Amino acid sequence: MQIKIFEDKQSLSRAAAEHAAKSLRGAISDNGQARIVAATGASQFEFLDALTGAPDIDWSKVELFHLDEYIGLPVTHPASFRKYLFERLIHKTGITQHHLLDGEADPQVVTKKVGNKLVGRPVDLTFAGIGENGHLAFNDPPADFRSDEPYLVVDLDEACRQQQVNEGWFAKVADVPAGPSPCRSVKSCARKRSS
Repeated sequence: MQIKIFEDKQSLSRAAAEHAAKSLRGAISDNGQARIVAATGASQFEFLDALTGAPDIDWSKVELFHLDEYIGLPVTHPASFRKYLFERLIHKTGITQHHLLDGEADPQVVTKKVGNKLVGRPVDLTFAGIGENGHLAFNDPPADFRSDEPYLVVDLDEACRQQQVNEGWFAKVADVPAGPSPCRSVKSCARKRSS
């Protein structure tokens, strides 16, 4: 693993965006397309701003998946990850091939449908951040890495829910959907836990 330390979030975001843009251009050049999995959250703001402004990326050849979504939350809610991706990535780039987790539909149907598309071919690039409690895509510790399913329905722990409030997505912890929530991580997700 190569570790790089930057002076501030802006310089980190620019460097990450430059690396991501180079990787996207390379995947498109080598394969004729690029498959990405994008994270959402406050930690991604500056990165996505820099990435969507990067030159010479043929976004029409990019296929987008994302990590997670709240069950029952409409796409119009400020905390909806679909809304986030539409505003911060899809509309800015013109990506047309996107497979978003519909939080308003049956979660078992959604996770199966999108999961089957995700595992259909290799992913070229994943943009991810680690949450305050160590979670990756609502994969709250302690995670069960024995599952081979690309998406699972999970319950959010208290620390994860508090982070959503701290980032300004919800006014109070009681407003954060506790679960179940579709979850996506690189190989597997946390087992379904009771509240």
